[in-house]
Amino acid sequence: QVQLVESGGGLVQPGGSLRLSCAASGNTNAIYGMGWYRQAPGKQRDMVAFINSDGRTNYADSVKGRFTISRDNGETTVYLRMDSLRPEDTAVYYCKLVTWGAAAYWGQGTQVTVSS
Repeated sequence: QVQLVESGGGLVQPGGSLRLSCAASGNTNAIYGMGWYRQAPGKQRDMVAFINSDGRTNYADSVKGRFTISRDNGETTVYLRMDSLRPEDTAVYYCKLVTWGAAAYWGQGTQVTVSS
């Protein structure tokens, strides 16, 4: 089993920045990758950014150049630096961990609200 704990959400004005953190614990020996997804009210949950075990990253087109995903040296904590935030970035942000065995684990979600 894997547990994911997210932090760092909140209210920010348009153009502002936030950094989300997701710490994994438990059976973290077979991590394929970790990433961030978001879900706005009435919409599906979509991938925002993902980082593989070899360090390769993938971003949604809507956040390229504004968001940066990174991880710690132990590869069990992943971060999402969000700059130039827009109202349309408002959503609940979820951390996801995928194992080499294709198991997937989700965090509880953290609210990000971009509003003046």
